[in-house]
Amino acid sequence: MAQDPDREHHEHGPVEGSVDTSHDLDMVTLYRSSTAVSEIEADIIRGVLDSHGVPSMLTRAMGYPQLGFEVQVQRRNLREAERLIEEAKAAGPAAALEAERASEDW
Repeated sequence: MAQDPDREHHEHGPVEGSVDTSHDLDMVTLYRSSTAVSEIEADIIRGVLDSHGVPSMLTRAMGYPQLGFEVQVQRRNLREAERLIEEAKAAGPAAALEAERASEDW
């Protein structure tokens, strides 16, 4: 049968070649802004997420920057992404400079 649940999943997860249709993969908005610095803020947020291995997507209306920017993550990564952004805010600019210096020494 085409919709046979036993074919799609077994006790160890999805069968190879099957499609994961879980809502955990839905993209949700982590950040949205239409201020003058929203593109810069969105890039910084994506940099924090990328450096911790959290995939994200930047969305915007092409040709209309006044409509703002959004950073989206998969629903399953939302809490982790929020935690990482809060940690980065708490650490402040000094931590960013220290991380940049460390990456230059690497």
